[in-house]
Amino acid sequence: METYLEFASVYDEFMEDVPYDKWYKFIKESMVKYKVNPEIICDLGCGTGKICEYFAKDKIESIGIDNSFEMLNIAKEEALKQELNILYLNQDITEFELYGTVNVICSTCDSLNYITLEEELLQIFKLVNNYLDPGGLFIFDLNTIYKYKTILAEETFANQTDQAAYIWQNFYDEEEEINEFWMPLYSLPYLAEFFPH
Repeated sequence: METYLEFASVYDEFMEDVPYDKWYKFIKESMVKYKVNPEIICDLGCGTGKICEYFAKDKIESIGIDNSFEMLNIAKEEALKQELNILYLNQDITEFELYGTVNVICSTCDSLNYITLEEELLQIFKLVNNYLDPGGLFIFDLNTIYKYKTILAEETFANQTDQAAYIWQNFYDEEEEINEFWMPLYSLPYLAEFFPH
């Protein structure tokens, strides 16, 4: 099973409680605070494109970058459905390329936490510096060591929707300060074929 192919199809169901609206509001307030009037933004690790959709609805040109082709397909389908003009690029954020500069670059939903090598993180910052207009904003979030050690730690979580279920197990390595997780995804309609009521 290709993880992102399967997970992408139910990702938004499992993320329905994620406060995209609050994140977008924070980004907008930061733009006002720092007097950035964006004409074009870029979202690194955009997933299914929710933040890009908010910008596009506000008539701000949006570029979403993600390395998951499957997630981007869902983002593109949703943009077409809503008649939003968003450019989605299938790229690794450690090597992303743009055609020019942008006013704002953001990365939400802990996307940068997936970068575990310091040199790759520094490379992202260099690329951001390269593609960000002078006086532009780079806004990102990260999970903290506190969250990994005390909230996720060795915990196991489970969730279920009408279409799928997962069990999410965390394994935190204190020495390396890296949280690894294992998350099998189960398609409920598929399982129902084998285990009818």
